[in-house]
Amino acid sequence: MSAAPQKAKAGAEKIEVIVSAVVPVNDLVTRFEFRRPDGAPFPPFSAGAHTVVEMNDAGRTRLNPYSLMSDPADSGTYAISVRRDDQGRGGSLFLHRNVKPGDRMTLSYPVNLFPIDLRGRKHVFLAGGIGITPFLAMIAQLEKLGARWELHYACRNEALASYADVLTARHPGKVRIYYDDRKQAIPLGDLLDGQPLGTHVYVCGPKGMIEWVHRTATEHGWPDDNVHSEEFLAPQPGQPFEVRLCKSDMTITVGENESLLEAMERCGVDAPFLCRGGACGQCETDVVEHDGEFIHRDHWLEDDQQASGTKIMPCVSRFVGPTLVLDR
Repeated sequence: MSAAPQKAKAGAEKIEVIVSAVVPVNDLVTRFEFRRPDGAPFPPFSAGAHTVVEMNDAGRTRLNPYSLMSDPADSGTYAISVRRDDQGRGGSLFLHRNVKPGDRMTLSYPVNLFPIDLRGRKHVFLAGGIGITPFLAMIAQLEKLGARWELHYACRNEALASYADVLTARHPGKVRIYYDDRKQAIPLGDLLDGQPLGTHVYVCGPKGMIEWVHRTATEHGWPDDNVHSEEFLAPQPGQPFEVRLCKSDMTITVGENESLLEAMERCGVDAPFLCRGGACGQCETDVVEHDGEFIHRDHWLEDDQQASGTKIMPCVSRFVGPTLVLDR
């Protein structure tokens, strides 16, 4: 009998796992594979889903979202690939430096904010760097369905082209790699114009690439519903600020290098989340009162909502000013 799933404080179910493999992919990227301690199957997920990895870093809890890259049909393994960010907040460094096979860790149940639209007649994937990871699961799923797809993958150079050799060997004719150091670039305009009606485009990569794809698709007459993207934003540092939490009846200080969401969790306040990257809307919080300036960094709130000063996404956004009161 498998163990019952634990409930996270924010309401998301957790899965206890054992690290079954740690595989260097290149100088920057490492793959981490997980299995359940009791050998039970993992909860099913659809391609494009992510999991939040919980890390105990010298007493500090880090919670980082990563796309599941494993085959959705393989219920015995979850796998993620993590790019080491030496200038980041520490989550990727912790994984690269500390995690080894046999370690016990905690993952969240999968959540999919970047699903394949199976109504599409064809699927075109545009990846940049570590943005390749969700497409590995998508390709596995579409191959089993016999669906039409193609991948265009932009990389810094051949040495850092994660999984490019595997993809080109398995899927000749469907995968095209572009190397920055060879001055190669995805011919996006021509690529978009050459697709059959009913094609869907998916992009995952740096912010500039995502904006470029959406902008170019609009210019070429593509409907918004046919262009899909995913980007998890990392909370950025900023000046410390105080927040009054009405329901919790407390005032907390958000530190320079922590998010508002992390500060609430540190103080024992239940705060919902699914992605922790400004994309899912789960942590959206009403503002009761404020005197100052919001620094909105999310993908969720509409422009008018951000301008109104009535809502904030605690996972990635900050505040500058003397007074901020939240309905939390």
